[in-house]
Amino acid sequence: MHLSSRRRWTLLAVVTASLLLISLDNSILYTALPTLTEEIGATANEGLWIINAYPLVMAGLLLGAGTLGDRVGHRRMFLIGMSIFGMASLVAAFSPNPEVLIAARAILAVGAASMMPATLALIRVAFTNDHERNVAIAVWGSVAVLGGALGPIVSGLLLEPFWWGSVFLINVPVAVIALVAALFLAPPNDPDLTKKWDLLSSVYAMITLVGAVVAIKEIAHRPPSALVIGGALVAAVIGAVLFTRRQARLPYPLLDFTIFRNPAFSSGLLGAGLGMFAFAGVQLVTTQRFQLLEGMTPFHAGLLVALIAVGTLTTSLAGGFMLHRVGLLPLIAGGLALSAVGVVVISVSFHSLNGWLFLGLIVLGAGSGATMSVASTAIVGNVPARRAGMASSIEEVSYEMGNLSAVAILGSIVTAIYSALVRLPSGIVNADQARESLSAAAEAARASDDGRSILIAAGSAYDTGYFVVMVIVASVLGVGAIVTGILLRRHGPGTNATIPDADH
Repeated sequence: MHLSSRRRWTLLAVVTASLLLISLDNSILYTALPTLTEEIGATANEGLWIINAYPLVMAGLLLGAGTLGDRVGHRRMFLIGMSIFGMASLVAAFSPNPEVLIAARAILAVGAASMMPATLALIRVAFTNDHERNVAIAVWGSVAVLGGALGPIVSGLLLEPFWWGSVFLINVPVAVIALVAALFLAPPNDPDLTKKWDLLSSVYAMITLVGAVVAIKEIAHRPPSALVIGGALVAAVIGAVLFTRRQARLPYPLLDFTIFRNPAFSSGLLGAGLGMFAFAGVQLVTTQRFQLLEGMTPFHAGLLVALIAVGTLTTSLAGGFMLHRVGLLPLIAGGLALSAVGVVVISVSFHSLNGWLFLGLIVLGAGSGATMSVASTAIVGNVPARRAGMASSIEEVSYEMGNLSAVAILGSIVTAIYSALVRLPSGIVNADQARESLSAAAEAARASDDGRSILIAAGSAYDTGYFVVMVIVASVLGVGAIVTGILLRRHGPGTNATIPDADH
């Protein structure tokens, strides 16, 4: 069915608003968590599960949900997912205890995993013109990044006049409007019942992804548990082996590995993951540094890293318009290289608030925007329309793994360097805890008469770790630019060849 121009672009507004909700819920609790845990009476461990339940469940379900959409129809998956998301948001907002809130966050993830691949797949189906589709996917990509950047800001604004449940309650009216609008705007459901959806494959995929996520998150704990990391990695490896073997035997696999033979698809997937790795990693360590060492409020620290989103918005939209003229290589490989330059600028200017720091954050965002917006086009535009759900879900998994890897790996590195180098004055309260984390040192400084000396010592150690993390991020981006440049060396403007459908 060919949709009118107005209907196509209105549908884009609906699905991107839905994506904004999903992205916000990934980061909105970073600011709200201290208030939330105090008012609901959550322990530190329960607070971690309140945050982790959402990305953990979503990462495990994404691949199966996207492929299920190819069978039952993406319109249906979007409507089901949005309904679950809205109802779970209502439960979360009025949760009477931590257990109910953790369960509600897990159900939120079920709704998000159901509709997130469907948002991109609906764009792939509704926009048949290549140029229009490039622009539409660029808008989609910029909203995905914007939501993550706006989470801490929205949370800070809501918590001043309202209670903690407001960070979930804002989802409900948007969910209702999007649900009603999608009923009228989305193209007719187009199920392909000849596709067999294999439940066992989905279980294997969930074991693999959840095992990997648990291992990554445990690495970030201090001290990490070797037993948990080892068990999670074993589960991930066993799940991956069983999943891969099963796909080779199925006539309709949950994941068709032949799509990775397309260099444009693979470069898009790599660009999406690395772009999110850099975005999340720099956001994490920068907000922590400027809150704990410079005395910024969470809201103002959120505004600082929102400069990344400012850079992202400009190039992500421009990338969609330029793609048909310049091709993928300068936008994906060039975007990663530009992001690396931005990180280098940050690494030499982060010691105070200054114009160079602001410029570095904006340049990082500009490179990420160029890469991530057209990465979505490279991924979804290089598979047949009937495999759009599978391609979309693979991209979402790449985003999630990039985000989780940045938080766990870079967070662990900066903490390890801080603990190894910090030399605190003698006689301070809770000295052992203060040597383990910057937040504990900042708390000790507030309780001590010699708080300035504590902050100077802690700040010096943390800044060394911060610099090392920036060097790592810049190096990863540089290698990514080289690899994607090699993959795309023969992919010029207008060569958006779709791989053949493995089903025929």
